[in-house]
Amino acid sequence: MSRIFNVVTGIIILCGLTVPTATGQDAPGPEIVLTNSASREHLDLTGAWTYSIDPYRDGLKSFHGNGPGLGHRRYETTDVESVTRENPTARYEYDMRREKIVTLPGSWVNHAPELRHYDGLMWYAREFDASPESGQRAFLRFGAANYTAHVYFNGELVGRHDGGFTPFAFEVTDLLQDGENLLVVGVDAQRTDQTVPPPVTDWETYGGLTRPVRLIYTPETFIDEARAWLGKDGSIMAEIALDGPRAGGRDVSVTIDALGLTLDGRTDRNGVWQGSTPAPEDLSLWSPESPALYDVAFTAGNDTLPERIGFRTIEASGTDILLNGEPIYLRGISMHEEELGADPGRIMTEPAIRALLSEIKDGLNGNFVRLAHYPHSELTTRLADEMGLLVWSEIPVYWLIDWDNPDTLAEARTMLAENMTRDMNRASIIIWSVANETPVGDDRNRFLGTLIDDVRTRDDSRLVSAALLTTSETRNGTMRTWIDDPLADNLDILAVNTYNGWYGGPALDGVDDIIWESRHDKPMIFSELGAGALAGFADEEIRRKFSESFQADYYRATLAMSEKIPHLKGMSPWILKDFRSPRRQHPVYQQGWNRKGLISETGQRKQAFYVLSDFYRNMQTATPAGEE
Repeated sequence: MSRIFNVVTGIIILCGLTVPTATGQDAPGPEIVLTNSASREHLDLTGAWTYSIDPYRDGLKSFHGNGPGLGHRRYETTDVESVTRENPTARYEYDMRREKIVTLPGSWVNHAPELRHYDGLMWYAREFDASPESGQRAFLRFGAANYTAHVYFNGELVGRHDGGFTPFAFEVTDLLQDGENLLVVGVDAQRTDQTVPPPVTDWETYGGLTRPVRLIYTPETFIDEARAWLGKDGSIMAEIALDGPRAGGRDVSVTIDALGLTLDGRTDRNGVWQGSTPAPEDLSLWSPESPALYDVAFTAGNDTLPERIGFRTIEASGTDILLNGEPIYLRGISMHEEELGADPGRIMTEPAIRALLSEIKDGLNGNFVRLAHYPHSELTTRLADEMGLLVWSEIPVYWLIDWDNPDTLAEARTMLAENMTRDMNRASIIIWSVANETPVGDDRNRFLGTLIDDVRTRDDSRLVSAALLTTSETRNGTMRTWIDDPLADNLDILAVNTYNGWYGGPALDGVDDIIWESRHDKPMIFSELGAGALAGFADEEIRRKFSESFQADYYRATLAMSEKIPHLKGMSPWILKDFRSPRRQHPVYQQGWNRKGLISETGQRKQAFYVLSDFYRNMQTATPAGEE
């Protein structure tokens, strides 16, 4: 079982177990982390799978509520065709070997037209050959399965995972066979009022196995978690946690050849080691302008885990955000996890992700991206490291959560822990966000307060935020707006979503007269702002909503307003690309798409794209030397 130690709080976090946080509440964590699992010896299970729809969840239980009957167990290793040939009276109502074939990862939205709005249970099956070696351990590792995954291996249930956007792994060492093996996964996309997020959102569900599946091989005792970062005191900090029978008292090391640096140590009885050393003078700090990454090798016995890590500091000081000790303005945009194209299926390959991030970095002159409204692919955050984009990473605590349900809180905390442990080595991530647009209330405040405590317990090298609601009133014809949320005192950055001129508020010609009051000595960012437009619909004479001209005017007015807010230190307008949303059904302008993108679903740039691009370019040119 993996373990990690937080050197700042002095609290041991036993992943898979629970320990008290600073508030005395339990902090859950993943059983197995498998840091940078793609770098390990593995069998890639990307490719052809069979699938079978199961809207009544017949493969999990019978209509009397008992276990599924003999002819309904899709996860069994039975060769249905052979059995029924030998016994013609045998009755099976499935045959996973003869089902339709699809290439994974990817959502079932694209499997067949009739699955466009399917929101139930789907079974996936794949046979593969393996050749395990003596002394090795084997894990099935899933990048994500949306939403609930029931995993069966060679006919045996090995585990269940809830939450559609974070990785999970199950050990299958004792079940893995030399030769043919069968992996069956039942993925259920249905959400309830108790899940995170709840059923009603403003984005596509994208059910299925949406990220890579791998069979990972490790030594008997291996490095499960490994982290290196730049501490606030200027030291390079490092942590290693081992998993296995020889985890305690094991020699470990961290090596950065390019810096001529090696840290040596020995794990404690829990298999954990932490160490630090003054940063070399020739250390190049990571920044959007110079995204320096170093090859780092973590070693324990015969196990070596490679990483690519950037070193930087981030902090809030008064109303400033400081990157490497210098003020920075976050020139950003929000982004959903959806590739360009007329028929996206959440198939996020490296070229697909790079195309989106390049539009931000090069097209918009940006340095920041809000990955909304859930953890995105690990490949996305690694590319952000490489390309030099600062990242806001969030979990889908969205709108109306069941705030007083302890199971819902536990699910959110586990999701947060899985997201953080996966991406601890990503220099690009500077903000962990715990919520979006949640109404103030006692139960909500306690719920989110617990998540904020979890972030601070696990990681003091990044900032914590949430997209908050605001309070407004009109005095003498002038609209005044401020943040009136008790969470503000516990956050590092105050973030708000503003849509004045689109969802109420003054008309566009009055937007830049809005006065934003600062009632906290903290930086504020606009986590969202935006207006919808159908690409190609100009309507220059009327400039009505959903025209490109209205969207461009909205941006001009809102950006003019932003320049009058001294405590505003960044923004991530809504949104880079038009994205699928079943809530949006205007037959001309939307047709199942949220049209607030600055580019269309196929990549066509709208007028507002150039408005924001010019604004950021002028801001970049005007930035005093040394601020970035």
